[in-house]
Amino acid sequence: MPLALLALAVSAFGIGTTEFVMMGLLPNVADDLGTSVPTAGYLVSAYAIGVVVGAPLLTAFGSKVPRKRMLLLLMALFTVGNLASALAPGFGTLLAGRFLAGLPHGAFFGVGAVVAARLVSEGRQARAVATMFLGLTVANIVGVPAATLLGQHLGWRATFLVVAAIGLCAMAALARLVPRIPVEAHQNVRHELRALGNRQVLLGLLTAVFGFGGVFAVYSYLSSMTTEAMGFGESSVTVVLALFGIGMTLGALAAGPLTDRALRPTLFGALGALAVVLVAFPFTVHVQWLALVMVVLLGAVGFMTTTPLQMLVMRKAQDAPTLASASNHSAFNLANAGGAWLGGAAIAAGWGWTSPAFVGAVLAALGLAVAAAAAFWDRAPAASRVVAQAGPESLRATSEPGREPGPSAGPGPEAGTGSGQDAGTGPGQHAGPRSGQDAMRTR
Repeated sequence: MPLALLALAVSAFGIGTTEFVMMGLLPNVADDLGTSVPTAGYLVSAYAIGVVVGAPLLTAFGSKVPRKRMLLLLMALFTVGNLASALAPGFGTLLAGRFLAGLPHGAFFGVGAVVAARLVSEGRQARAVATMFLGLTVANIVGVPAATLLGQHLGWRATFLVVAAIGLCAMAALARLVPRIPVEAHQNVRHELRALGNRQVLLGLLTAVFGFGGVFAVYSYLSSMTTEAMGFGESSVTVVLALFGIGMTLGALAAGPLTDRALRPTLFGALGALAVVLVAFPFTVHVQWLALVMVVLLGAVGFMTTTPLQMLVMRKAQDAPTLASASNHSAFNLANAGGAWLGGAAIAAGWGWTSPAFVGAVLAALGLAVAAAAAFWDRAPAASRVVAQAGPESLRATSEPGREPGPSAGPGPEAGTGSGQDAGTGPGQHAGPRSGQDAMRTR
């Protein structure tokens, strides 16, 4: 793996730290700014809204900017947002700072995933993307607990100053280690939006909303479950959150090579395992050691969904993957907000502190159903007939990099093997995957 992936991982570490640290600092912020904890909770939502808004907008505006420069600009915006949060004189300005810090999140991971995939050879792309995401998972093991302790002892402003310093270090690493990757000649906003309209891309995003929503239905209330259901003291919350982060890291490490070998089976297996773990979770929380094991498993199977979903939307978007990749993080943050809301509604209804796990199991099952439907449509008979009728010349034309199939590639909405664009794909546009190997891996 090239050293440039380290720069992407360091950037992901900073982003992951600032995303989740606010959950542990809410009481400190509320006390300092003279507001309630529920009101301070809007700071979490402000960051998530920034991700949802910024991912498509910044990616679209930066569609003609070289990849390396775009990464540096996004990390600079991230640093400014955290610095503004640290210096915010009141709650309103802190809310604006959190929104500003969230804007580059999705766009950075979208562009970063494309860059990571291009730094390695075919067959190692998912591992490269997973390596970048390791920074995000390590943030939940080291960054978030350390930043929370720092905020509790030196004040929450010190936490955001340190995160801003991490942003500066990440910019230096990106400038030094990431090679220049020019923008493709055909790259523009309309090209990216056309790829985003691909049915398979939209289904992949919907899978992320439902599937990852199942994770956040529980993760959002894991601190309360630790004390109210598992019977641990408040001092153990940091340890439980770190165990969840360890599970996330293990899931990311496993997801890379598994996704490179078989994308859809990895996605199906992760979503199915997630539903099973969530169903079993409420029955194990009263046995403390078993509850801790389940927390690690929940983090592992939950985060195993991210790499295959990221690679799926990138491959289905074909030669315009950046906006689709960035929008995937908007979908993850919608899952964050939706899962937390549904889990909270279950608790408010009096169903108990572990009831969000059952809500999460339903969401994971819905995500698996959407993924299965996408796979079914991806194997449409029309697409199979096109592949069967294609001669050696057609297959060579499809598999050669930069060479696009003509009208003979087939008229269907998913001509090839379902990796193509929507209905209406014509000459000069990709109508199928770039190689038969791509098709087998995607399926």
